[in-house]
Amino acid sequence: MSDTTTSGDRGIRATSQLSDPMLEDDTDLSVNAPDADVPKPSTVSIVGRSPGQLAWLRLKRDRVAVSSAWLLGLTTLVVLLAPLIEWLYGDDPEIGHSDLLDSIGYPLGVAGGVSGDHWLGLTPQGGYDMFLQLIFGARTSLGIAVTSAVLSVAFGVLIGIMAGYAGGWIDRFIVWVTDFMLAFPFFLFAIALVPAVTTRLSDEYGAVAVWKRVLTIIIIFTVFGWMGTARIVRGQVISLREREYVEAARAAGAGTRHMLFRQLLPNIWAPVLVVFSLLVPATVTAEAALSFLNIGIQEPVPDLGRLILQGARNVSNTGLIPIAVFVPALGLFILVLAFNLLGDAVRDALDPKSSK
Repeated sequence: MSDTTTSGDRGIRATSQLSDPMLEDDTDLSVNAPDADVPKPSTVSIVGRSPGQLAWLRLKRDRVAVSSAWLLGLTTLVVLLAPLIEWLYGDDPEIGHSDLLDSIGYPLGVAGGVSGDHWLGLTPQGGYDMFLQLIFGARTSLGIAVTSAVLSVAFGVLIGIMAGYAGGWIDRFIVWVTDFMLAFPFFLFAIALVPAVTTRLSDEYGAVAVWKRVLTIIIIFTVFGWMGTARIVRGQVISLREREYVEAARAAGAGTRHMLFRQLLPNIWAPVLVVFSLLVPATVTAEAALSFLNIGIQEPVPDLGRLILQGARNVSNTGLIPIAVFVPALGLFILVLAFNLLGDAVRDALDPKSSK
């Protein structure tokens, strides 16, 4: 009897608890609860990035790299629009103003002939407008440097990828040729070759066309500039040719051309880009050095190196025309510095172990 009563009391208490309105409001004891009422865990979207995208993010966070890129972009825009600037400026970089020079060839006026018509003055002896000479001189130097760097990198990539993939006697022969070319002192051969080649290209009056002189300098820079790229690419290809994806492509019957330019070349673009970004300022400096030695670009074609040479020859003790030296020298310094800083930033951005 007591057991029955106890069971009944328990059933009554359970029934009263289920019918309690306070419990009905706060607690849902239904067995078949809808799935919409069950809280779902929050989802976090994960975005995958390629090595190139990660390098681009590192590069954008580098203020020095961004500043250098903007400066180089502005310089490129100015040299590309040089003919338009010449037309708006109302002067010609290859026409001298001898009437604005004194008896010994120094510009008349203040600070080397600075005036409203000639914003940076005139060059000594020649009387050329310094502003236009600077713009067109940067155009000449950058045109030669970028063209030479592109050809050198392209030739170096081709030689290096062939040597690294082929191996054997082909690799040994290319390495020997590369070391042989690196043994030559570049400036000594450039000083000897440029005058010798341009002399043979002169006409019956002894004059050499501008395009022939420019082409000669580009070819010499290309011949002596591909070795560093070839050695770097060769080392990268040697480390990549035994990877699984290369073996899989080879087992699938891929040809040599496909292996070189579809499998290997896309995976070595990072060091090639770094080499190119550092080769351009080196070529700009080398071209300016040749013109400074008076064996590069000749008058009346503007060139930064020859501008520095003319200014250094005509600096007087009274300091009347220091602008003739400092303006082109400062322009060359800023240009080369911006290229070097951007090249270093690109190298750090492409390095996975970099902290930037």
